Amino acid sequence: MNITIIDYGAGNIQSIKFAFERIGITAVLSDEAETILRADRVIFPGVGEASSAMQKLKSTKLDSIIPTLKQPVLGICLGMQLMCKSSEEGNTKGLGIFDVDVVKFSNQVKVPQIGWNQITDLKSRLFQDIAENEYMYLVHSFYAPLCNKTAALSNYGLDYSSALQKDNFYGVQFHPEKSSKAGQRILENFLKLDVKS
Repeated sequence: MNITIIDYGAGNIQSIKFAFERIGITAVLSDEAETILRADRVIFPGVGEASSAMQKLKSTKLDSIIPTLKQPVLGICLGMQLMCKSSEEGNTKGLGIFDVDVVKFSNQVKVPQIGWNQITDLKSRLFQDIAENEYMYLVHSFYAPLCNKTAALSNYGLDYSSALQKDNFYGVQFHPEKSSKAGQRILENFLKLDVKS
């Protein structure tokens, strides 16, 4: 299976590559549209600041390519946030795949949220054989509110979307590559998805 990780200079993509190697898959890192379009599965990672990450996508015209992809696409952390309509971080216009605006956690909680948190109300085949209230690893200051595309939620001062799904596009706020066996299982489930899942 041809797995391509979008390499746009935002985040620790090597840890995602190693996570796939642990399950016997050699993923390709690329910022070339042709390679991404040809892939069987696409990973859209991201760690860092939204506006600068979006500028990097625009510089390679990937901002117009990603929303047109037909194969299963998995956005991770900032990748998921950039798939949303906008982000308060840097007043950034997103890719608009998910019709929800990313906002910052209030000062009522410690920001960023760093560490393990539970995911509940699991609604996607991405979570096949994942238990309700399973723990995942997160590092983030901004979040996607609950919406009609919420596929899992977590609570950190309030309930928010820890996963989103629309058609062939999947997004997770947590880092499956850092979330032990359950995270590995999510990556395995992603590989098994068909476009209509």
